[in-house]
Amino acid sequence: MTKLLQEKGGDFRKPSTRNQKKSAILQAAEKTFAEYGFKGATTQVIADLAGIPKANLHYYFPTKEALYSQVVQNIFDIWLDAADSFEQNMEPADALASYIDKKMEISRQHPNGSKVWANEVMHGAPIIQDYLETTLKEWTLSREVVIQSWIDKGLIDKVNPKHLLYMIWATTQHYADFVHQVETLNDGLPLDDKAWISATRDVKKIILGGVGLKFGGEK
Repeated sequence: MTKLLQEKGGDFRKPSTRNQKKSAILQAAEKTFAEYGFKGATTQVIADLAGIPKANLHYYFPTKEALYSQVVQNIFDIWLDAADSFEQNMEPADALASYIDKKMEISRQHPNGSKVWANEVMHGAPIIQDYLETTLKEWTLSREVVIQSWIDKGLIDKVNPKHLLYMIWATTQHYADFVHQVETLNDGLPLDDKAWISATRDVKKIILGGVGLKFGGEK
C-alpha cells in the first residue's frame, strides 16, 4: 500500500473541521477499498491517506465494517439520485437518455465507488447482501414497473425490464470498473471531455436503438 500513500499528492489535504475530516476519511476509504478490497484495506492506511490519526478515524467510524458500509451507501445514494429520470411522466427516450447521461458522469466522477461496489458483488456481497435483498431489490422493482408501463403502452419494444437495466449498468459502469483497460486502449491516456461526450452519445444510441427508440432528434 506504499504506492497508494505516495500517490496521495494534493488529492487529500489535511482536514481541520469535523465535516472535512469525515469527508477526507470517506474519500480515502473509497480509494483504498477500491484498490485493495475490504479484506486487504486497513484503517491505518485509510487514516494515513486521509491525513488524520487512526484514533480520529475510529471516532467517526468505530469499525472497518461501518466505514465500508458508508462508502457503499454513498455510491448507491448517488445512483439513486441518477434514477430520478425514471419518473413515469417522462417520455421513455428522454428518461433513458437522461439516466445514461447521469450514469456515465458518475463513472467519470466516482470511479472508485463503482469499483468498491463491483468488487463486493463479485465476491458474493459478504458485507452488503442484506442491502441487495432489500434496498436494491425494492428500487429495481420500482424501475421495472416504469419500464413495463412503457412496454404495455407500445412506447418501447418488448424486453425484460431487468435486462434493460442490467445492460445500462454494465455498459456505463464499464468506464469506471475497467478504467485501466479503457485508458490502455486510448493510448494510455484518460478520456478527455470530447471522448466522454462521444462515448456517452454512442452508449445512448446503442441502448435506445435496441429498444426501438431514437434520441436527440435523430430520424
